[in-house]
Amino acid sequence: MPELAIWSIIGAPLASFLLIGLGVRPAFGPRQASAGYLTILAIAYSLGMSLWVLAETLGAEGHRLALPTHEVLSAGGFSLEVGLLVDGLTAVMLIIVTAVSLLVQVYSQGYMHGDSGYTRYFSYMSLFTASMLLLVLANNLVLLYVGWEMVGLCSYLLIGHWFHRPSAAAAAKKAFIVTRFGDFFFLLAIIFLFTQTGALVISDSAGEADVYGVVGKTLTGAALTWVALGIFAGAVGKSAQFPLHTWLPDAMEGPTPVSALIHAATMVAAGVFLVARFFPLIHAADTAITIVAVIGAFTAVFAASMGMVMKDIKRVLAYSTISQLGYMMMGLGVGAYAPAMFHLFNHAFFKALLFLGSGSVNHATGTFDMRLMGGLRKAMPWTWGVFLVGSLSLAGIPPFSGFFSKDEILGAAWHRGDTLGQFVFWMGLAGVFMTAFYVFRALFMTFHGEYKGGEVGAHGEARHPHESPRVMVLPMVILAVASIVSWVANAPGQNQLAGLLGYEGEEVQTFPLALSLIAALAGIGVATGMYLFRALSAEGVSRATRPLYTLVARKYFFDELYEDVLVRRVFYRGLAAAMDRFDRTVVDGTVDMVGLVGRNAGRVLVRAQTGQLQFYGVVLSLGVLAILAAFLLWGR
Repeated sequence: MPELAIWSIIGAPLASFLLIGLGVRPAFGPRQASAGYLTILAIAYSLGMSLWVLAETLGAEGHRLALPTHEVLSAGGFSLEVGLLVDGLTAVMLIIVTAVSLLVQVYSQGYMHGDSGYTRYFSYMSLFTASMLLLVLANNLVLLYVGWEMVGLCSYLLIGHWFHRPSAAAAAKKAFIVTRFGDFFFLLAIIFLFTQTGALVISDSAGEADVYGVVGKTLTGAALTWVALGIFAGAVGKSAQFPLHTWLPDAMEGPTPVSALIHAATMVAAGVFLVARFFPLIHAADTAITIVAVIGAFTAVFAASMGMVMKDIKRVLAYSTISQLGYMMMGLGVGAYAPAMFHLFNHAFFKALLFLGSGSVNHATGTFDMRLMGGLRKAMPWTWGVFLVGSLSLAGIPPFSGFFSKDEILGAAWHRGDTLGQFVFWMGLAGVFMTAFYVFRALFMTFHGEYKGGEVGAHGEARHPHESPRVMVLPMVILAVASIVSWVANAPGQNQLAGLLGYEGEEVQTFPLALSLIAALAGIGVATGMYLFRALSAEGVSRATRPLYTLVARKYFFDELYEDVLVRRVFYRGLAAAMDRFDRTVVDGTVDMVGLVGRNAGRVLVRAQTGQLQFYGVVLSLGVLAILAAFLLWGR
């Protein structure tokens, strides 16, 4: 396959961004809609080329394409070479990114219709997709980091698309700042890797001068652990893992298609991809890989607990994303490399579906508050149907795709048999119950019961819900089909995806699979009893568990901890105030003292300059006598 054709996968959406930004429009279609058409054409091209890459990778030796690197900078003994890395992991990620992005762009034409920032929106979406594709294809740490930071920049621009809203501007700033903490440690890991090994190429054909080849020979013990943890820290920020999870729920202030793309195929998927890309390095550091498993398992349950009480449907799905990313991280942590990537593959489809479904509901009701919805099943049968498919897949009910990948992770944890494996398994099982509960709670509150009127209009009238236009329904239907059949990519006994990733598939673990299914059905049953049949009052449960409910509903007070305590009190009133006092007293005081000395010394010298020659002669004579006395006393 020509190398230029692979570069064009990145180049097509990048060109779309530049053309839209420069005001170039296709000759067909309405002027405003043409920006959307150009983005769709560019990403459709990238999807077609990605399918070609997948076919070539499947047939290549070792499922990897041999591609050259190109020197772009040479200074002294330093040489920077960039190139593309196309292996099984790259091929899978290319399909995820381009397929989901294409469907989101089609959906966006209906959702963003009439928006004043329509053209700007599609230009940023093109750049967002190009940035993620650059990150996925990069075979150089510098190029990878460029893509990594561009993804963060684009998320900032898109989350703050409606920047005139203070909440959207604050959410964009929060996402940008919080993820910088993880990015900083990731950058430190890259710098340390380079200074210790001299390697910037991630993987080459020789396997000697690349990161994979030299790390095991050069870095051991604590050094290897710290590098692995630095890489994982970057993933924690981008994938919103504990404790850098707080930005993701607030990112719901952006347009819903942006949320779908961030949560399914780009920003948060970048963190999981990063750990997967450097899996051999991280897996070699026992402490680091254990931390990955523990953080992932804890995040899966921690985030799911908050999803159980949220009243905004998009925030329920946001915490669901954090939880599911935790599943992927804990899968990587217990060595289940292929199952974790399989879950990322499936999750991209059913989570994008659920977000687009929430956008469809918002399009009809004008709100994301589930307390103002209800009874939408009759008015929006297509949206209800696809949302049900996504819910069943997320909950892990067979034959939907989420069942197969989630249970592969739990089965791998159970198969380990050690303390870490048992911890991960039981935490994951608790997460299965919570996941099934909160997603069906959202389904019942939104589509069943009586309609609550939605957002009240300007004259106090209730909205009359209706099905979304076909341009929004069609992508959801396609994603629903994918949520049913995507498990075929790694069907039990076949393990096609595992083979593509170079991972040896494991036998199906019947006992953990059965426990997982029971937990999922139990979660659906409890949600059905509380929100469909009203056999148990949700309000009564919340009153009975008021302290615990308040703790979870207030998101364990992490926003208050970060924003009020750490930022306002510790940073502004503590560190910043101390620096301000130091500046005013020490720095300004020193400057003022120097000026005072200079001014007064000048006055003394002015008085000494009398202009009388006899006075100068006396001073000169005294100086000579002083020098002579010093010579006589100390000269010998």
